[in-house]
Amino acid sequence: MSLSSSDRVLLGDVLKRVSRSFYLTLAILPQAVRSQIGLAYLFARTADTIADTGELPDAVRLQCLQQLKRQFGKEAPEWSLIQKIQAQVITKQPNPDERRLLEKLEQCFRLYQGFNPLDRSQIAQVVSVLIGGMEFDLQQFPKNNGRLVRALTDVPDFEYYTYAVAGCVGEFWTKMICDHLPGLRRWEQSRMIPLGIRYGKGLQMVNILRDLPKDLQNGRCYIPEVLLKQVHLSPEQLLDQSSTQAFRPLFRQLIQEARDHLDQGWRYTMAIPRMQVRLRLACMWPILIGIRTLQALSAAPHILHPDISIKIARSDVYSIVAATGLTGGCGYVGTAFWGYWRKRII
Repeated sequence: MSLSSSDRVLLGDVLKRVSRSFYLTLAILPQAVRSQIGLAYLFARTADTIADTGELPDAVRLQCLQQLKRQFGKEAPEWSLIQKIQAQVITKQPNPDERRLLEKLEQCFRLYQGFNPLDRSQIAQVVSVLIGGMEFDLQQFPKNNGRLVRALTDVPDFEYYTYAVAGCVGEFWTKMICDHLPGLRRWEQSRMIPLGIRYGKGLQMVNILRDLPKDLQNGRCYIPEVLLKQVHLSPEQLLDQSSTQAFRPLFRQLIQEARDHLDQGWRYTMAIPRMQVRLRLACMWPILIGIRTLQALSAAPHILHPDISIKIARSDVYSIVAATGLTGGCGYVGTAFWGYWRKRII
């Protein structure tokens, strides 16, 4: 499928400005799947922007998400409804890059209409699941809920959330590369899709653990209440740094669970044929950064401090990208990084 100049801008500059660190992965992807995965990301980022536009009431944000999701079940988009979503959200969105993305929503759908039916079906499926995860998030954490901190109730809620906002991407990614890359057509999807799902869930758990103090300040706790009760804590008590000692055993348990997911993600990455250099790097970089971040979290003394952000140094990111990139996604080099940081998770 050939792209117009405006579509190249959409999948280039517009995407780069809203994709944060994920653009590194998108930019290195093989050309055969870059447009499809990039567009799916833009749809997901649009939905995330709607969900995060705090100046809008919860009911309006939920309605916009539901209307957006319905467009993927139709033969052709309802342009008037898309314009209505834009009109409701753009004026309330202070971020200029996210406003620009919302302004491009019609163009996103026109590009989507140009893909073949199988690609459209795959994009529709993953975006619908992702939007469902955002709807769940808004319903679980309403504004003015009368509590200082609200938590997910139980482990099934946590498992659904990590699948719906990240694990499903591993499933989509696997189907897309198997459809479009000849070197992956012999992959057993029944075996690789579960690994891809665990890859995504592991990365999302890293995000949850890293962002825990900030989320608590915003009244959100993604760690289920049923697990907090096991260490005799309530969600509100996590706002008090004196709870760190009581919370640390559960925090370590969750780090081990995230590591186990990422272990399966590394198996997924190493199963990519050696000649698929771009795809290998696209999978290597996020998971190596993820395991390094997990190691930093495991060693951090102040895991509940709202003013201390636990993130890895840029030099570590540059080392990962340079060493793996210059060696063409060499498994020995990648696994050396992987093993070094995995062993240091405490």
